[in-house]
Amino acid sequence: MQIIRDHKFITACVILAIIMIGLVFHAAFAVSPEDIQDRENAIKETIQERALQCYVIENAYPESLAYLEENYGLTVNKEDYLIVYDLFAENQPPQIKVIYQGGKQ
Repeated sequence: MQIIRDHKFITACVILAIIMIGLVFHAAFAVSPEDIQDRENAIKETIQERALQCYVIENAYPESLAYLEENYGLTVNKEDYLIVYDLFAENQPPQIKVIYQGGKQ
C-alpha cells in the first residue's frame, strides 16, 4: 500500500510541476496592453521620423509607406501590425495609425 501512495504523490507532484511551468511560460511571454501601446507608439514615431527625414531631403512627405520602406530603410512588421498611412498633401505630415493585430504572443 505504501508504494501506491508514493506513486500517487509523485504523480501529483509531476502534474503540479507541469502546471507551474506552464504558468511561468505564460507570464513570461504574455503581452500586456501597456506593452502593446508602447510598441504601437514606437512604430508610429519611427515612421514619423522617416517621413520627416524624407521631407527634409526631398522637400515633400512620402506618398506611401512603401516609399519609406524602399528609400529610407524602414521595416515594418506587417504580420503583427496594421499601419494606416494617410497623406493629405505633400507639404503636410501624414496621418499615421498603428494597430496591433494580435499576432504571435
